[in-house]
Amino acid sequence: MKSFYKKLGLIPLIGFYIFCLSCHPANKNTSLTTLSKIQIDSIAPNVWIHISYLNTKDFGRVSCNGLIFKDQEEAIVIDTPVDDSSSYELMQWIKNQLHAEIIAVIPTHFHEDCLGGLNAFQHNKILSFANSSTIDSAKLRNFNIPKIGFKQELNIRVGNQNVICSFVGAGHTTDNIVVYIPSQKVLFGGCLVKEIGANKGNLADADTKAWPITIQILKEKFPEAQIIIPGHGVFGDRTLLDYTEKLFLK
Repeated sequence: MKSFYKKLGLIPLIGFYIFCLSCHPANKNTSLTTLSKIQIDSIAPNVWIHISYLNTKDFGRVSCNGLIFKDQEEAIVIDTPVDDSSSYELMQWIKNQLHAEIIAVIPTHFHEDCLGGLNAFQHNKILSFANSSTIDSAKLRNFNIPKIGFKQELNIRVGNQNVICSFVGAGHTTDNIVVYIPSQKVLFGGCLVKEIGANKGNLADADTKAWPITIQILKEKFPEAQIIIPGHGVFGDRTLLDYTEKLFLK
C-alpha cells in the first residue's frame, strides 16, 4: 500500500443530506449487469458505471451513478454506492469479476450519493481521496469523511494509465470535482453535469451563477472527452455539457 503513494501527483496541494434531483431511471443497455442492490453498466473498455438507489422521502427511489476504471490488476471507484451494503456488493463484484485490487475511492462531493457507502471501503483499508472542501463539508455535517484531501487537482496512476481528478469550479456544490480518464476519453461529471432533459434539480448547496461558467471551463479543460457521465441518469456525449450550460444560463 505504501508504494501506492508514489503513484499520486498532487497539483498543487493547493447525503443523507441532499443530492441532485435530475434523476431518471438507470440507463437501459444490454451491457447492464444486475445484482441484488446495484447495477453495473459497461460503457467503454475497462470502464463501468455502477448504479445504486437512494430511497428519499420527497422524490422516491433515485438512481445514482458512480464509476469504475480498471487497468492491469488495479481499479479505482469514483463515488461510492449510496450505502455500505451496496458498496460491499460492488467491492465483491470487482474482486470476483474484474480480478482487480481497488487502490482508491474518490467521492466527487459531500452528498450521500457520493460517499454514503464510504465506511465499507475504509473498513477494507482502501484509500479514500477527496477535495479538501469535501472533507471539510463532511466533517461539518458529521457525514462519512474521506481520509486524504487535495486542492485543485489529483493525478492517480491506475495500472499503466493516468486518471485526473479536478476541481474546475462551483456548481451543484462548491466542492464538486470531475474525473477524466484520458486513455478512454471518459469524463465523469457527477452532479455537476445533467442528463439531457433534466431540470435544475436540488439547488440547496448550489452556486447557480458559477455553474454555467464552471461548465465552460470544464469544456475547455477536457476538449477530447467524448463519453460524459452525469451523476444521475443516462450518459452521453458532449451535448450533456452544452445542455447543462444552457440550463443554468436561463
